[in-house]
Amino acid sequence: MKILTFNTHSLVEKDYETKLLQFAEMAAVEQPEIMGLQEVNQRRDASALPEERLKGYVRCEDGEGVIREGNHAARLAGLLEKRGICYFWTWIPIKLGYDIYEEGLALFSRRPILETDQFTVSRTDDFHNWRRRKILGIRTDESWFYTVHMGWWKKDGEAFADQWDQVLTGLQGKIGNVRNLWVMGDFNSPAQVRGEGYDYVKKTGWKDAYLLAEETHGENTVEEAIDGWRDEKTDSGMRIDYIWSLQSVRVKSCRVICDGKEYPQVSDHFGVMIETEEEKKVDQSSRDFAIHNEPAV
Repeated sequence: MKILTFNTHSLVEKDYETKLLQFAEMAAVEQPEIMGLQEVNQRRDASALPEERLKGYVRCEDGEGVIREGNHAARLAGLLEKRGICYFWTWIPIKLGYDIYEEGLALFSRRPILETDQFTVSRTDDFHNWRRRKILGIRTDESWFYTVHMGWWKKDGEAFADQWDQVLTGLQGKIGNVRNLWVMGDFNSPAQVRGEGYDYVKKTGWKDAYLLAEETHGENTVEEAIDGWRDEKTDSGMRIDYIWSLQSVRVKSCRVICDGKEYPQVSDHFGVMIETEEEKKVDQSSRDFAIHNEPAV
């Protein structure tokens, strides 16, 4: 099974139309079973699209907002369908970006989406506040897959630790009998920085697929200064995009993708794609550790 996480930086990217096509070509070649996407945008002033025109679309339970003309996820789904590759997908808006975009999260699945889930993880729940953060999930078969765009360790009154605690609280009811639970996305926490977000997640029992992988190809997912990091002292690249598993699973490979090598760079982030074997069900000890362990960093 291939799982991909990618911060698309959609609509904001220079040469966006070309890069959308390039990403669709990559997805058509690789055909990940799951794609978790962040910064999946649409213009707030665009017309709403009737849901009957959105093949494969599954409205998120309790989800807000509507799909509008030019929605990045809808366009990607349409491009893949034209190539004979059909995905089930869902999307929710998170916040207002640059005063013109409804910035959201999306999940794509080659298998039918049986359930959806979403909840707020930030203190603020104001759509017009750029600090607002949510998480989006889908269940296929016996596994849950979530995508999230986390805040920073300590910035502007929204602490990473508080947001991750909210993630764990919100996932409690999902873990009972599932095969596995995955959380992927842009975590805004460099892996090389000790005592902050990356270590905080690890100490709650979650496994970094990059470390589980038998083979790795590439590491950093951001190489240049990007929004949110321009004032930070980052003299080299960062690994801030992750795929986390609750269960220890066999990860055959983990590779950085869309970094300008095998496939063109299409965003200010690179993607991360892993290939795994099917997982066993989450054991009780993993469940208890991930839910009840209180990290101290």
